[in-house]
Amino acid sequence: MNILVCDDDYAIADAIEIYLQNEGYTVLKAHDGLEALQAVDQNEVHLILMDIMMPKLDGMRATMQIREKQNIPIIMLSAKSEDYDKITGLNLGADDYITKPFNPLELIARVKSQLRRYTSLGSAVKKTGVFTTGGLTVDDAAKTVSLDGEQVPVTPIEFGILKLLTEHAGRVFSMEQIYEAVWDEPSYRPENTVAVHIRHIREKIEINPKEPKYLKVVWGIGYKMERI
Repeated sequence: MNILVCDDDYAIADAIEIYLQNEGYTVLKAHDGLEALQAVDQNEVHLILMDIMMPKLDGMRATMQIREKQNIPIIMLSAKSEDYDKITGLNLGADDYITKPFNPLELIARVKSQLRRYTSLGSAVKKTGVFTTGGLTVDDAAKTVSLDGEQVPVTPIEFGILKLLTEHAGRVFSMEQIYEAVWDEPSYRPENTVAVHIRHIREKIEINPKEPKYLKVVWGIGYKMERI
C-alpha cells in the first residue's frame, strides 16, 4: 500500500514515514498542497495524511481538488484542535482528523481502519458498480435502488442523484455540481430543480425526511450522502 504524507514540517513527515515503513507501507512525501496534487497524479496512492497549514496550497484546498477526481481516504493532520477546523475538513471530503501531537499507535490504527474501509468498500465497490452506505444500495448496472433489501422506485433523475452522492459518500456537492453531473448541462440557477428532487428522494429513502439519516444538507454548501 502506498501512503502519501504531506506536511511542511520535514521532521514530522520523516517521523511519520518511519512509523509507516515499520508497518510495511510504502511512503511518498510532499511538503505543500501543490506537491501533494502532483504526487497523486503521478503515483498510485491508497491513503493521504494531509497537514492543514502549508505554503503554496493549504491542506483544505488540496483536499477539495483531490476529491474532485478521486475517492482516496484522506486523514487530516493539524495542530489546531478547534471543532470548526475538524468539521470544515470533514465537510470538504476528509475521512478522518488527527490533532498534533498525536500518539503513533493511534495514527497507525486510524490508517489501518481507513485502508480497510477503502479496500472493502471503496475500490471494490467501484469495480462492481454497486455503491452502498448503511442499508442503502445503488446498483449502476441494474439501475436499481434498494433500502434494507427492498427495492425503491425512483425516476432516472433521482437515480442519477443517488448514484452520484452514494458513489462519493461523505463528499459534499453543491447544487450546481449535482445539476451539471446529473443533467449533463451547464447549471442556470438550479436551486429549485435540485431541491425538489432531493425532497422526493428523501420521501422515498428516509424514515423521517425532516431528520434524514442518509441524504444530508450542509448549510450554505450543498448536499452529501452520509457514509455509514
